[in-house]
Amino acid sequence: MNLFQNAKFFTTVNHLQDLPDTPAEIAFVGRSNAGKSSAINTLTNHVRLAYVSKTPGRTQHINFFELVNGGFMVDLPGYGYAQVPEAVRAHWVGLLGDYLQHRKQLIGLVLIMDARHPLKALDLRMLDFFHITGRPVHILLSKADKLSKNDQIKTLSAVKKALKPYSERQTVSVQLFSSLKKQGMAEVCEVVGRWFAAEAQMAPSASED
Repeated sequence: MNLFQNAKFFTTVNHLQDLPDTPAEIAFVGRSNAGKSSAINTLTNHVRLAYVSKTPGRTQHINFFELVNGGFMVDLPGYGYAQVPEAVRAHWVGLLGDYLQHRKQLIGLVLIMDARHPLKALDLRMLDFFHITGRPVHILLSKADKLSKNDQIKTLSAVKKALKPYSERQTVSVQLFSSLKKQGMAEVCEVVGRWFAAEAQMAPSASED
């Protein structure tokens, strides 16, 4: 089953106090222009569920989408070189940071990286920042269609090797993904589905306490 199929927009948030009360959620994040919005649109089979822009950094709010299983998908602001006023950027960084480290409903993070330029300094900083939560991270090496098959294999192998230190601290997985070719969709659904299933198994025992 495509977990993301028929996802519906739920709400957009610009302040932590406005975060909705959800049962469980997974979040998508990535450097500006890494292909995050395209990945979300491809997974949900929706042309413009997440806004795709040629201008990096256009998504400056936290956007919530309801999934068919009752869980939620969260589209977070891209990090990096957005041309926005400093006051806006500071608010945006604070909102993103507080959400990632303190949101109890967040059960896992899908991190988007351009397959041609993976593991940039900001990506590594994001991994370091999120690891304190102990929650799983699944990395999509997007725009894989821009690489030859041989380069795809080499890139995936190199990224897996580089991620070994992170894997010792939390669950970190990685795959190739192409929005254009719809490559890797089933794998994303399988990984995220396991996160929601594991959370559902824990929920009854939590309610009994």
